[in-house]
Amino acid sequence: MMNNKLKVMLATEGTYPYHQGGVSTWCDILTHRLPTVDYTIYSIIMNPFVTQKFRLPAGAGLIKVPLWGTEEPSEHLTTPFSQVYVGKKMTVDQVIRGDFLPLFVELVDEFLNEEKNPQRLAIVLSELNRYFQQYDYRMSFKSELTWDVFRKIVMARAGEGHRDFEDPSVFSVIQSLGWIYRFFNILNTPVPKVDVSHSAAAAFCGVPCVLAKEQNKTPFLLTEHGVYLREQYLSLGKRGYPTFLNTFLMRMIHSVVMLNYTFADQVSPVCEYNTRWEKEFGVPQENIKVIYNGVDKELFSPQRTFHKNRYPTVVAVARIDPVKDIMTMIRSAVFVKEKIPEVRFVLYGSVSVPVYYEECRKLVKELQLEETFIFAGHTDDVPTAYRSGDVIALSSISEAFPYSVVEAMMVGKAIVATDVGGIKEALGDTGFLTNPGEPRQLAEAITVLLANDEMRLKLGAEARERALNYFTIERVLDLYLRSYQRLAQSAPGELEALVMKVKKQKLLAEKGYAFAAIGYWREAVRQFRMAAAELPDTPAVPVILTEIAMAYNNLGEYDKSFLELEKAEAIGRLLEARRIA
Repeated sequence: MMNNKLKVMLATEGTYPYHQGGVSTWCDILTHRLPTVDYTIYSIIMNPFVTQKFRLPAGAGLIKVPLWGTEEPSEHLTTPFSQVYVGKKMTVDQVIRGDFLPLFVELVDEFLNEEKNPQRLAIVLSELNRYFQQYDYRMSFKSELTWDVFRKIVMARAGEGHRDFEDPSVFSVIQSLGWIYRFFNILNTPVPKVDVSHSAAAAFCGVPCVLAKEQNKTPFLLTEHGVYLREQYLSLGKRGYPTFLNTFLMRMIHSVVMLNYTFADQVSPVCEYNTRWEKEFGVPQENIKVIYNGVDKELFSPQRTFHKNRYPTVVAVARIDPVKDIMTMIRSAVFVKEKIPEVRFVLYGSVSVPVYYEECRKLVKELQLEETFIFAGHTDDVPTAYRSGDVIALSSISEAFPYSVVEAMMVGKAIVATDVGGIKEALGDTGFLTNPGEPRQLAEAITVLLANDEMRLKLGAEARERALNYFTIERVLDLYLRSYQRLAQSAPGELEALVMKVKKQKLLAEKGYAFAAIGYWREAVRQFRMAAAELPDTPAVPVILTEIAMAYNNLGEYDKSFLELEKAEAIGRLLEARRIA
């Protein structure tokens, strides 16, 4: 029986299905509750030893791409050993010098340049992806030829007087090359053919979506929960890197973010707040469609009967992390306790930064709040945690559109939260907003609600009503399914896509001939290579490779010329054998 389901590649980074959190919850909802969609999860993870936390739906595919923790970058692939072996044997200095290094140089230039060129980067990444389908990733990057070229490029930048690249140490140069090697193991991974690709962030997980669009014309949907570039800038000071490494890393990330924004057919932030960054970086208004997060209205239902707590109780559901600013909440408890001595603050959440957790515990002890402020740890029953509170509090210094606020609204609780990110969009006028980092403000709002039952219950009911109108799972699923369907219908059919590729190959080859005619041999080689990569299994390719050989011959690079002629003959024989068969 024919499967008419939509095929979607959902690309994630450091989240689903290996880590818990808001983004993973969102992914799990999509993959399990859209029965007309077949998902392939493309999961970028730190190392291959992480434990899978979420069960995928039956029939879902999983491609995991570990960036660290492997000796061989191809360990995660299902490539037969014989093919890996042949790839290693073929990756000789001639190939690295002639095929890999020209692309590598363009990649490094893009990362180092302050001005970004996403179109150029997409072509380079796509060509590298094709290169690694034939040649070995590790041998190409670990070659002394590659190291020499990279070191010369970096030192040349330093010698030009660029302040941010001034006199990098050998360690810094090695580290920056290592980042490219690790982060772009993505290029060593085949991209599945699907109807739509969907990235969970404008990050490295968007790279396979761009490759799918470049190679297969696959429409690309980008969801932004937080603003990835902003988050990276915020964490920059905590890394403790030298100036060169800070600059290199942020420029590389900036290149990747701009790549996502440029190639996404639809950008769907989870709140209007995020759109300011997207517009600033050139995303057209017509491509931006906000889709708020949603929660299960049955799971997160209010208490059926009114239950009065023994103590006035403030509940927070947040991981213990500096961005959640738990210390401000602890300090606010002092002021609340002055007015309501029997108050209890209960924090549910796992520890993501152990050092910060110890600082929080030390502060609780210093302020003599051991009986008032309780660290309850992780809970598997979040709805009950919300129901146990009279007031729900959130003290974050940065958020996108937090599930914790929408979940508390759906439970029908009065909320006090800091006015950051999209929290104001979520709450509307159904809760209290305070400035981040202001414990007295937070305390005053909490005290008002704890002291006024009628106001607290009224705001809780209004919050539930607002959540039902705007933030249900059903609404989210409907909007994403419609987006998938619209994007899939806009994609060219197989015949149309083939015609487009033929036209593009012809155009690139014509550019190559034009540059060759005026003696611009290296640019001619570049254009011919792109032409060959567009349709690598057609009779035009041996002809194009012969033109590349002639260009190298004119440059006096005879070893490269012979290599291209050998490749042209080999492909010609292969195509002839296929024709006869």
